Amino acid sequence: MRASRTALLVIDVQRGIIDDPRAWRAAEVLAVIGGLAAQARAAGVPVVYVRHDGPAGSPVEAGTPGAEIHSAVEPLPGETVIHKRACDSFLGSRLDDELRSRGIGRIVVTGCMSQYCVDTACRRALSLGYDVTLAADAHTTWDMGGLTAEQIARHHNAIFQDFPALDHAIRVQPAAEIRF
Repeated sequence: MRASRTALLVIDVQRGIIDDPRAWRAAEVLAVIGGLAAQARAAGVPVVYVRHDGPAGSPVEAGTPGAEIHSAVEPLPGETVIHKRACDSFLGSRLDDELRSRGIGRIVVTGCMSQYCVDTACRRALSLGYDVTLAADAHTTWDMGGLTAEQIARHHNAIFQDFPALDHAIRVQPAAEIRF
C-alpha cells in the first residue's frame, strides 16, 4: 500500500445494534474501537463516524435512542458524523467527499455489522481507490443464517486478507498491529 493520509472509520456502532444481546463480543469490540480512536486522535488522524438512520421499527430508527452512537466510542466535539440510509456507507452520503477533502487515501475500518455495512464499506472503499485496513478484532455482528457471529466475523477477516484491486488492497490486522 502507498503511504497516504489515514482516517479511522467507525461504522454503525449504535446502541440499537451493539447493545443487543446478540452482538458478539460487544464489550471487547467497544474497547478495541475506543483504543483505536484514542491512538488515532493522539496521532492527529481523523476519526470519522458513520451512523445508519434506519426506518421506522428498525433497531436504529432515526431519532430514537437506538440510533445513537454508543457512549463508549462516541465522537468528540468537532469530529465528523456521516449519516447514511443504506448498507453502503458511501451510497447517498457525503463520506467520499469528506474523506477526499481531507486527502485521505487509507481507511481503517471498524464497526457493526460484519457481513453488511462493514463488508460493503471495505469493498466500496477499495473500488473508490482507497487502501483499506480492516481491524480484525474491531467489528461484530449477530448469529444469522445458520452461522454464528464468530463464524461470520472470522470469514470476513479471512476473505479480506490481502484482497487486491488494481493498485489498492484490503488488509486485515488485529488492532494491536495497526499504526496511524
